[in-house]
Amino acid sequence: MSFSPILLLHIASGTLGMLSGFVAIFLRKGSRRHGLAGSVFVISMLILSASGAYMAILKHQPGNILGGTLTFYLVATAWMTARRREEVTGIFDWGALLVVLAVAAVEVTCGFEAANNPTGLKYGYPPGPYFFMGSVAVLATVGDVRMLVRRGISGTPRLARHLWRMCFALFIAAASIFLARQERFPVLLRKTGVLVFLSILPLLLLIFWLVRVRFTNAYKKKEKTDRLRAPLDAIPCGETV
Repeated sequence: MSFSPILLLHIASGTLGMLSGFVAIFLRKGSRRHGLAGSVFVISMLILSASGAYMAILKHQPGNILGGTLTFYLVATAWMTARRREEVTGIFDWGALLVVLAVAAVEVTCGFEAANNPTGLKYGYPPGPYFFMGSVAVLATVGDVRMLVRRGISGTPRLARHLWRMCFALFIAAASIFLARQERFPVLLRKTGVLVFLSILPLLLLIFWLVRVRFTNAYKKKEKTDRLRAPLDAIPCGETV
């Protein structure tokens, strides 16, 4: 079986993105290895989502185009949140807002069209996935608008913004690999629920880190002393350095 170069790039970046993402989550935050794993994750996920959207365009798969675009947006905005100084916005943020607003509008529209279609499908997908991804896009849109109105973001909200976007992007990748392609894995993994667990693990970790960042004192104390000393350096799941 032959594979096109773009497909091989997509597979390789997806594999590397998954491995580096999960590795970075469990490494000591702020360590050199953690920063390296985070950088690999960001680059891999950007390539994965861009190549996936490109192949979806060639195959006329609007649903996958939306998924790839949303994933690219989430990773790019999370990375920018981590890299730039606090309470700063720019043309990048306005462009990102337009992208996610368009994705949200199309996702919700497709959801309603699928619901009203006699077949219950739109481009091969039922309403649920459209409304689910659309709600995420709407949430991201609201976050962008609030940030732009406030002319920036800092402290705990900045960490939370970075955290949920990176982790949800990892969830999209995990679900695309382990849920959407279950037939490519051994029967034992399918019957024992391992594939389902690996797919939702990023969401479980997202909830854990959000609770820890929002409601524990560890990061609040850290924030008071050195929140401006260093950038987050593309931390994949929002842990402070």
